[in-house]
Amino acid sequence: MMSRALLSAGIAMIAAPAQACIDITNDGGYCDPGNPDSHFALAARLAATDAAEAQAVITEAWVALAYLVAGVCFILALRGLSSPSTSQRGNRFGMVGMLIAVVTTLVTHDVASLPEIVGAVAIGGGIGFIIARRIAMTAMPQLVAAFHSLVGLAAVLVAAAAFYNPGAFGILGLDGNILAVSRVEMALGAAIGAITFSGSVIAFAKLNGNMSGAPILLPARHVINLGTLAAIIVLTALYALSGTAGPGEGATFWIIVALAFAIGFLLIIPIGGADMPVVVSMLNSYSGWAAAAMGFTLHNTAMIITGALVGSSGAILSYIMCRAMNRSFISVIAGGFGADSSAGGGEAREQRPYKQGSAEDAAFMLQQAENVIIIPGYGMAVAQAQHALREMADLLKEEGVNVKYAIHPVAGRMPGHMNVLLAEAQVPYDEVFELEDINSEFAQADVAFIIGANDVVNPAAKTDKSSPIYGMPVFDVDKAKTVMFIKRSMGGVGYAGVDNDVFYMDQTMMLLADAKKMVEEINKSLAH
Repeated sequence: MMSRALLSAGIAMIAAPAQACIDITNDGGYCDPGNPDSHFALAARLAATDAAEAQAVITEAWVALAYLVAGVCFILALRGLSSPSTSQRGNRFGMVGMLIAVVTTLVTHDVASLPEIVGAVAIGGGIGFIIARRIAMTAMPQLVAAFHSLVGLAAVLVAAAAFYNPGAFGILGLDGNILAVSRVEMALGAAIGAITFSGSVIAFAKLNGNMSGAPILLPARHVINLGTLAAIIVLTALYALSGTAGPGEGATFWIIVALAFAIGFLLIIPIGGADMPVVVSMLNSYSGWAAAAMGFTLHNTAMIITGALVGSSGAILSYIMCRAMNRSFISVIAGGFGADSSAGGGEAREQRPYKQGSAEDAAFMLQQAENVIIIPGYGMAVAQAQHALREMADLLKEEGVNVKYAIHPVAGRMPGHMNVLLAEAQVPYDEVFELEDINSEFAQADVAFIIGANDVVNPAAKTDKSSPIYGMPVFDVDKAKTVMFIKRSMGGVGYAGVDNDVFYMDQTMMLLADAKKMVEEINKSLAH
């Protein structure tokens, strides 16, 4: 009551002459505005404090609202990216959400040097723009892996900054130690970020051909991985309970980071090239959880929301893709538990008789067909044959042929790889179908046109229980009247290292050549 009385008096005295001041406490106090101990000055200070608190509450509300709007934009972005026809709109939502989050953070925080931040954003954005413009579509998987590595490294650097200067992050306790809960957040964020970084570097090297795509199986790798993970958990607990955890104190934090870098390397090298789409999706999930953990350290709601969205969506996608490949999600996360050292070797079996055709033969049979289903794979991406393939489809449609594209969930080297390539070639979205939507139509197809795919059309997944791909859902191309299979040569097999009986079926015509050149030759014959 006294503070309210002083506040009311202060407001009245601010608007009135000094001589109108009344001694509201009846204790002989004086009203000299120039005296800091006067009731007048006290009331004025209370009024200013109340106004500042009210302004802080309003600012907090607006910040929360802005971050909420950004989070909604990110959710709409994910929703839009679920379909090729809405992917551009989804990207726009994502950009708007990120813009809102960044601007809100800059406006509501004390920024040491805004020009430096703007300059860094401009430099980083410029580099990203140039890389994205110049990168070939066939190199998109390794670009995604490289971007994931940067997210992981950023999480490690933010955690390191908080470790050395916790006061700037508001996580320094009164006892001079970093708050225990913040130590857990820092350690987990740094660990997940380090795993993401080193794992993404290995994934990049495998995808880019800098190291073998075959699984590299270390002796006792399961024991090493589990032991390293257990050590990270134990050290995190010890760091959280430590009585000496001031700014930059102790080596425990950096030991956790070093072990996390090591386990990221150890988790990915046993995974073969056939599992790379799952690995890319899994690393995407890791990068999201790293960002979420750092969001807690920075007290940033937008980072928590965004990181949780990316982490959970990446984990769900990884699980879906594992089911599509008949792989165990747990085994992929654990670094290839149960991986067969013979898988991914790329060695073909003994040669068997097969039928080889020419571009002219293929063009004639395609013109006579009513229904053609095209199954693209990574070989199409390597040959950059998507534009020639779309031209072939257009020529066939002019002849009255019904053309559809069949996309396997794990075709290529990253989630949605084939969809991206076909979209780049401006293939109509309504002609592209997922496995479960089109597989039943192969029995009515006159031609199954396979270009650069292998494991996803291998019937061994349905018939050979000893095969490493047994149980993997595949296209029923063997039910089509005619199968055309574009392949560079008969000397190799798919990433799973399994020979394909489709090569040797009576209705199969092998078209042995570079995919782009073969399709271009077929187009020439169709045009005549």
